[in-house]
Amino acid sequence: MTLHHLNYERVAEAIGFLSRNFREQPSLQDVAEHVHLSPEHFQRIFTEWAGVSPKKFTQFLTIDYLRNHLHEFSSVQDAADASGLSAQSRVYDLFVNIEGVTPDEFRQRGKGLEIRYGFHNSPFGECFIAATERGICGLSFVSDTTPQVEFGRFEQKWKFAELKENQAFTKEIVENVFQPERRKSSKITLLVQGTNFQLKVWEALLSIPAGSVATYEHIARSIGRPGAARAVGMAIGNNPVGYIIPCHRVIKKAGQIGEYHWGVTRKRALIGWEMAQAATG
Repeated sequence: MTLHHLNYERVAEAIGFLSRNFREQPSLQDVAEHVHLSPEHFQRIFTEWAGVSPKKFTQFLTIDYLRNHLHEFSSVQDAADASGLSAQSRVYDLFVNIEGVTPDEFRQRGKGLEIRYGFHNSPFGECFIAATERGICGLSFVSDTTPQVEFGRFEQKWKFAELKENQAFTKEIVENVFQPERRKSSKITLLVQGTNFQLKVWEALLSIPAGSVATYEHIARSIGRPGAARAVGMAIGNNPVGYIIPCHRVIKKAGQIGEYHWGVTRKRALIGWEMAQAATG
């Protein structure tokens, strides 16, 4: 385990502790003791990772703060709709494009495709990533599972593709994805299996600005299906490319974080980290 990965594990443990005990307003000393570090060392590690103090980070994740950012997303959505911009034209300043597989590829689960995959450290823990020459087709986090389980889940979706482990090929992709300065200069294409409805939902997720959040109802309205919030939730749950398609930015309308395929603590880490970057950027 690298130091970078170990530090994320410590940060994640601290976020979990803060989310469970925020009503008691734990001190820096309390949190540091929980992760078995000195207050000074913990403060440095956390601030290096998040860009803000643990206390400020926790404030980003309060219900009132998240509710305010829901209104912010509504304003962005309304402005974009009024100007006639599509979700596709807004995503990551034109640097992310979603391409659906053909109907035949969908039915045949990738027969004839060569997919290269690897496991890498990221700012949010170990991740699995897979890609063809046409684009990234899988990104997930190794949370409570093992790498073998995460690979097995992906393998079922692309059952007849030729899967090859290639850490050198996927390392560059991971760096482009998780390093903001590189992502701005690299166009990312996603190759995904999904129904037309799922593709619309995933494209809509890309329109949520980093540092902001939306609800299932917001997403349903943005794709012209205002009564389909439950179906939107199911599509979000089937997101094949975590982080890049930012399903972590969707929360409950009451301002609560809600569930996440790779753990609620990781969802808090992702949302809080993006809000911290937006606040200090």
